[in-house]
Amino acid sequence: MFCGLRVGKTRVVLDGGSNDEAFHCRMIAIVAEWRTGYRSLFGLILMSAGAAGCAVGPDFVTPSQPHETNYVMGQAVTAKTPALGDATQQIHLGGVLETDWWTRLRSPELDRTVTLALSSNRTLEIARANLSKASEEIKVARAGLLPQLDATGGLARQQYGAYFLGPEAATFPAFSAYTGGVGVNYDLDVFGRTRRSIELAAADKDVQQEALRAAQLGIAGDTVLEALQVASTRAQIDVVNSVVASDRRTLGLVQARLAAGAASDQDVTTAQSQMDRDRTLLPALRQQLDMAQDALATLVGSAPADWSAPDFSLAGMRLPQDVPLVVPSELVRSRPDIRAAEAQLHAASAQVGIATADLYPRFTLGANVAEQGLLNGPAGAAWSLIGGITAPIFHGGALTANRRAAQDAYQAAFAQYQQTVLTAFRQIADTLHALKNGADAVTAQQRALSSATRSLTLNREAYTAGNTTILQVLDAQRLQQLAGLSLVQARTERFVQTVNLFVAAGGGLKASREAE
Repeated sequence: MFCGLRVGKTRVVLDGGSNDEAFHCRMIAIVAEWRTGYRSLFGLILMSAGAAGCAVGPDFVTPSQPHETNYVMGQAVTAKTPALGDATQQIHLGGVLETDWWTRLRSPELDRTVTLALSSNRTLEIARANLSKASEEIKVARAGLLPQLDATGGLARQQYGAYFLGPEAATFPAFSAYTGGVGVNYDLDVFGRTRRSIELAAADKDVQQEALRAAQLGIAGDTVLEALQVASTRAQIDVVNSVVASDRRTLGLVQARLAAGAASDQDVTTAQSQMDRDRTLLPALRQQLDMAQDALATLVGSAPADWSAPDFSLAGMRLPQDVPLVVPSELVRSRPDIRAAEAQLHAASAQVGIATADLYPRFTLGANVAEQGLLNGPAGAAWSLIGGITAPIFHGGALTANRRAAQDAYQAAFAQYQQTVLTAFRQIADTLHALKNGADAVTAQQRALSSATRSLTLNREAYTAGNTTILQVLDAQRLQQLAGLSLVQARTERFVQTVNLFVAAGGGLKASREAE
């Protein structure tokens, strides 16, 4: 659709290019009906008042909620994950998770560490500063709805020539003059460009708000995971130390048989070699422990030399048995990355509105009131009232191309939103699988450890009786060592996957928003 507007003797043709063409053309026709002078200014004011609250371009609509009812095909609303010798977890679909979800691990030391991290982490300071900046940018955008008032002034020394008022002006003496007053400018925002800019700024603030929440969730999750790494590594060091102690008992047993003439020097060397080899596991584990402690110091906003991590232990934490999980339709409201993607989609929609408004005229009002006079002579008041219109005529197709680019950016943002939702579903499904498989792993490792321990006892007894060799004892001992380390890792993995599920579900953010 094309609309015509006559400005003086020139007829301006405007491209409609949106779903509001009829409204736009009616507005432009109103302008064309007014004559010059004060009637035109009065018409602009009335038109601005009549168009208040109208803005071109699409109005943002929140994406519909997912229709899925579960994360894993065929899984019941309540699922149990039993493990031999360990806690049985029960997952309740539709439950509400607390905002301080880490307290479910029942570790006061962990609670204090997470609280410290959330108050002192430098990444959160960056996110808070970005949010504050976005809030101020909304105020900047809103200022465009108000008249802009500026002080004006000037001082000049001037000599006129014949170009001004003809040859006689050349005889005018040079003079000094001044002017001082105020100027007012006001954009009527007929087609809502300023309002769309406010909408864009508000959407950008929502993005930063969700970025802060995501950072808080991430910092809490990383702190808990590093604490679990400390606890797990300590437990593995304890296992290796017990294995070394077992090696020492085996060495003593061999040395006793050597003294009785029932063993050889080779048996003693083999037992000693096994103990020395097992000791080599400790430096790598201590390095893992040091790195986890250093990472915790960084998370709480301190240098490793200034803060010492608590002595976390798996025995001092409790695996959550009741695990609430938000339903898929509500996941989009609880995960900060999905909420941020929605806010980015809103921002892209506002950009389409801004690009659409650029296709239409901009109407402005301006006024100046000043005192003007000579430095050594008379002075008087001066004023002006001006109405202006700026209408695009030819920009080489840049304006329509910019609008199409904004529409393409919106489609990309919508696809990104959908992908973010799918990624969230996959993360939760993967974690649910990991919880089930992790429980099975604990059961298997518990049985392996029991069998290895029994085998080691029998082989030692047989070696004492002279019915087996030292190599069989050492093989049984090696199996026990591997089973012990694997059991610690399997139990730790259940903690880790539980924490991953809490984080993947949004960490109780939904409850937090409802409480605000």
